[in-house]
Amino acid sequence: LGAGETRIRPLPTFDVPYFKYIDEEDEEDEWSSRSQSSTEDDSGDSLLSDRYVVVSGTPEKILEHLLSDLHLEAAQDKETETLLDDFLLTYTVFMTTDDLCQALLRQYPFIKWKEDDSDVSCRKRKVLHLVSQWTSLYKDWLHEDEHLKQFLKTIYRNVLDDVYEYPILEKDLKEFQKILGMHRRHTVDEYSPHRKNKTFFHQFSLKENWLQHRGTMNETEEIFCRVYITEHSYVSVKAQVSTSAQEILKIVAEKIQYPEEELALVTVTFSGEKHELQPNDLAISKSFETSSRMFVYRKDLTDSLNPFAENEELQQKSVRILGINTWDLALELTNFDWSLFNAIHEQELIYFTFSRQGSAENTENLSLLLQRCNEVQLWVATEILLCSQLCKRVQLVKKFIKIAAHCKAQRNLNSFFAIVMGLNTASVSRLSQTWEKIPGKFKKLFTELESLTDPSLNHKAYRDAFKKMKSPKIPFMPLLLKDVTFIHEGNKTFLDNLVNFEKLHMIADTVRSLRHCRNNQFVPSKEHHELKPYVHHLHVIDNQQALFELSHRIEPRV
Repeated sequence: LGAGETRIRPLPTFDVPYFKYIDEEDEEDEWSSRSQSSTEDDSGDSLLSDRYVVVSGTPEKILEHLLSDLHLEAAQDKETETLLDDFLLTYTVFMTTDDLCQALLRQYPFIKWKEDDSDVSCRKRKVLHLVSQWTSLYKDWLHEDEHLKQFLKTIYRNVLDDVYEYPILEKDLKEFQKILGMHRRHTVDEYSPHRKNKTFFHQFSLKENWLQHRGTMNETEEIFCRVYITEHSYVSVKAQVSTSAQEILKIVAEKIQYPEEELALVTVTFSGEKHELQPNDLAISKSFETSSRMFVYRKDLTDSLNPFAENEELQQKSVRILGINTWDLALELTNFDWSLFNAIHEQELIYFTFSRQGSAENTENLSLLLQRCNEVQLWVATEILLCSQLCKRVQLVKKFIKIAAHCKAQRNLNSFFAIVMGLNTASVSRLSQTWEKIPGKFKKLFTELESLTDPSLNHKAYRDAFKKMKSPKIPFMPLLLKDVTFIHEGNKTFLDNLVNFEKLHMIADTVRSLRHCRNNQFVPSKEHHELKPYVHHLHVIDNQQALFELSHRIEPRV
């Protein structure tokens, strides 16, 4: 096949998305396509007869075909809508943003064949419609891209020049004024402390192995920072990069139930060098600058700094969770998880899948939710294993089983999975004395909850249950990422230097599930001010060996 040609293969026997595609070999028509039936039966009754599928092609030809199939006035047919969405979601895999801008400019002003005025204006409007859809889908992710800024200005000038000759473009001109206004506002507010944009768009092209890094962090960007109490335990603090050392120390002191005035925040480098942070120091920035960990040390009467001993907090730690209503706690977990989930841009999943190296710089919202899932799992184990009294430990396990059930009822499958996995951690599941005292109804409930996490038949139990849940709902993100990765690793992105668009459609279709989960507006429950810091800043032990040592200390091997 030539560079501009396409591959078309017969559809399998089950229904899959399909599209017409073009072939440059047909000189009379310049567009040609081949009908594919799902079976060898050519009868008109076949559900998939006369359907088409894009399998592979060059970026320019995919774009050209996409524009030719757009319908402006009538309702868009589902296949064209899907193809447009697939293209916009995945174009960064096979072309840079600058490539797309240049290709759209070539499609806008130049017409290859003689057309009447209505055809010319229609062609122009289709390009403008695609750009409008593009900026709408990516929102603030595109504001940082200089190529796009220049492109929008250029095409806006073109529309201004054309609107006199083609008055029908006036509506599109107003739409572009809104888009440009949005970008200008963003530029003006670029360094504003009230800037809402938390994520930056970074294009990449695997074909050219080209990746652009973000550079320095924005001061209003929120991250999870770890403040270590001991070598293996830390408090996870969600805070802005500009948060002061005093603010962080206050959060940690409350979490570990220790007087704030008797604590100090210290950065410790990997070589062991220590530096005490002053109250107004930007703690997170300092930690990043020196590539160090943040620790909380105790001050003695002479103000010298002493680290906490491992498991020292076990001695007098009160089990605060036992006094908290389980439904309210689950609601606060769901509120927090939703704020993280709702901030994830669909592009982050594409970038996570196709660009593993350095991907954390471009998938920060996704990374936060994944980190949270891991920390909730560790938190469950930590709370149980730091409880030395058997009767209270039994109450704790019952409490977490109820919280997991409530998370499921609130359609928060991310925390649901994390809590169930935390209860199934080897260091917790071995506590035979504890589990023996769990009442039968709680054991039965836990068995039912566990069945949803059963990985057999490709997590069929979870997938069936989640499908029946109405939105808004929070999926178990690691499994969704596994699905996208499986598609990516099982299919080539390029076939003979042509884009394997069938693979990209499958990935886009999986990524779109985020949209379905967020179809309806999530209404956060009333905030519990006492609960919020407890749920937002989890104290966890992140070392499996340390967890096992605790486990054997509270219930020694017989």
